[in-house]
Amino acid sequence: MQQQISLITLGVADLGRSKRFYGEGFGWKPVFETPGIVFYQMNGLVLGLWPTSDLEGDMQRPGLVRPGAFALAHNVPAKKDVQPVLDRLAAAGGRILRPADEPPHGGFRGYVADPDDHAWEIAWNPSWAIAEDGRITFRI
Repeated sequence: MQQQISLITLGVADLGRSKRFYGEGFGWKPVFETPGIVFYQMNGLVLGLWPTSDLEGDMQRPGLVRPGAFALAHNVPAKKDVQPVLDRLAAAGGRILRPADEPPHGGFRGYVADPDDHAWEIAWNPSWAIAEDGRITFRI
């Protein structure tokens, strides 16, 4: 089976508030939206924002708990780019979880939570090549 992720859907409490975070914070533009769902075309996958109650109904799994034990990541091409992205996301309704610093394994990163407490790592890793379309290649 091919190693791929096609779609990541985040359950959100307020779609408008989340659109502001992703639009103003990351500068992302929806590829498709209705009053009840928003999709962003990413580099090789789609990110969806859907009201949590609708996601629960679709999964037939009531009572979804947040935040989950995972982090999404957005890598940037240079160390100097990490802090401005964190600042922009915080200004767009996010909450800084961890200020930018250097982890023991190298690079530079910080964490921010979106308005629904989904954690995002904003990182620069000198071992990862980022193509013009945003795709990352792990340099071996």
